[in-house]
Amino acid sequence: MASDPASDDAAAAENGHGNGNGPSPSKRPRSVISAAEIRAEFAHHDAAVARVNNGSFGCCPASVLAAQAHWQRLFLAQPDAFYFHGLQQGLRRSRAAVAEEVGAGDVSEVSLVDNATTAAAIVLQHAAWSFAEGSFASGDAVLMLHYAYGAVKKSIHAYVARAGATVVEVPLPFPVASADAIIAEFRAALAVAKEGGRRVRLAVIDHITSMPSVVIPVKELVAICREEGVDKVFVDAAHSIGQVPVDVRDIGADFYTSNLHKWFFCPPAVAFLHTRKDDPIANQLHHPVVSHEYGNGLPMESGWIGTRDYSAQLVVSEAIDFVNRFEGGIEGIRSRNHEKVIEMGRMLAEAWGTFLGSPPELCGSMVMVGMPGCLGVESDDDALRARTMLRKDFQVEVPIYYNSRRVEGQEMAKDKNGDPVTGYVRISHQVYNVTEDYERLRDAVNKLVSEGFTSSKLRPSEKVHSQLK
Repeated sequence: MASDPASDDAAAAENGHGNGNGPSPSKRPRSVISAAEIRAEFAHHDAAVARVNNGSFGCCPASVLAAQAHWQRLFLAQPDAFYFHGLQQGLRRSRAAVAEEVGAGDVSEVSLVDNATTAAAIVLQHAAWSFAEGSFASGDAVLMLHYAYGAVKKSIHAYVARAGATVVEVPLPFPVASADAIIAEFRAALAVAKEGGRRVRLAVIDHITSMPSVVIPVKELVAICREEGVDKVFVDAAHSIGQVPVDVRDIGADFYTSNLHKWFFCPPAVAFLHTRKDDPIANQLHHPVVSHEYGNGLPMESGWIGTRDYSAQLVVSEAIDFVNRFEGGIEGIRSRNHEKVIEMGRMLAEAWGTFLGSPPELCGSMVMVGMPGCLGVESDDDALRARTMLRKDFQVEVPIYYNSRRVEGQEMAKDKNGDPVTGYVRISHQVYNVTEDYERLRDAVNKLVSEGFTSSKLRPSEKVHSQLK
C-alpha cells in the first residue's frame, strides 16, 4: 500500500514535540550564513530596486519558499489526505514553535490567522457582541492611539463604535522625545475616557506604530490599564516579532497579535493571536469566517476557514531554521538591524540637514527620518505622489509620511535651513539590505533638492497648469 505523503509529513512534523509544548523545531548545527548565501536566499528580489521598505510587506528567503511549495504540492497531490491527516498536525507544529518564541504558557494559547488585521477583527467582533448583548453599556469607552494602523482604526469604528462605544484617541506627539512623553499622553487620554464614571472596556495599543514608526512602551501602558481598571487590553504588534523582544506573559496583555511575514521571514500571509488560556474570554472568541470548526476553540476555527492555501502557516519551523543560520539567531538579527538602521538614518539626516523622528531607544528596525522642508510635503497625497516618483524615477522603494499633527505645546520641527519638516521617510533594515540602498535614497532626495523640486509640481492642478503654459 502506498504511504500517505501528508500523513508522513505530519508525523515528521510532530516527532519530538509531544503535546506541542516541547522544544522548538530542531536547530540543525551549521556554519553561520555567508553574505553570498544571503544574496542567494533573496535573489528573487528585484535587483534594480533599492528596497528600504521591509516594513510594509516583509520578505521571505528562498529556502522557506521552497518549504512552502512542498506543502502546496502535498495538498494538490492528494487534498483529502492533506486535509484529514496533515493540515492540523502541521498547524500545531507551527503554533508550538510560535508559543516558544513568544513565551506563551501553552500551545493552546496561540491561534494562527492571516494577519494582524484579522486578529483585530476577532477581538473587536467580541467587543461589538458585548455591546449588542448588553454586557457593555452604550457609551462605554474604547481607547486607541491616534497612530493606530489605519485598518485597525477603521475596524474599531466598524465594529465597536457602530455598536455603541465611545472611541477615545491618544494624541501622541511626533517627533517624539521619550517614552515618558508617550506615557503622559496615554494617562491624559485615559482620564478623558473615564470622565463621568465611564467604563473603559478595551484599550488597543500598538507595540510598534506603523506610520510614523515608534516603539511604544507597551508593558508600561498595559500596567497603567490594569491600575486604572481597563477591562481588556489588545496589543496590535503587527511589526514586533523579529524587530523587538516579545514575551507575551511579561507584557501582560489580554490579546497580543503579530505578523510572522513582516520581520520573521515567513511568506505572506501569517500572523498569530495570543490569548491567555486561564481567561474565560478565550472560549468566547471566534473567527469572523464561520466554518465547520465553529465552537471548537479559536485555534481550531482559525485552522480551517474553508478551502484555501494554508502553506504560509505551515512553514514557521523552516523560518526559524533560517533565522538560526545567523549569528545570535533572531536576537542577533534584531540587534544588527537596529544598529544599521540607526546608522543609515543618521547618515540621511546629516545629508539632508534634518533629524530622526524618535530617539534610538524608541526604534526597532525602522526609523523615521525628516526630509528637507523645501520639498513642501503638505498632504498625504503629496507624500504618496513623492513616493511614487522615487519608485518610478529613481527605483527607490520607501514610504513617506506627512506629519499633519499638531500636539498642543509642540512646535513644528525645522531643518537646518529653518524650513518646517512635514515629510518623513520610514526606512527599514533587513538582512538583505546594503549601504548602497540608502545612499541611492540619499542621492535621489539631494538631486530633487538641488533641482528646486517641490511636491506641488506633482499635484494634478499644477501639472495641468504647466502643460498649458
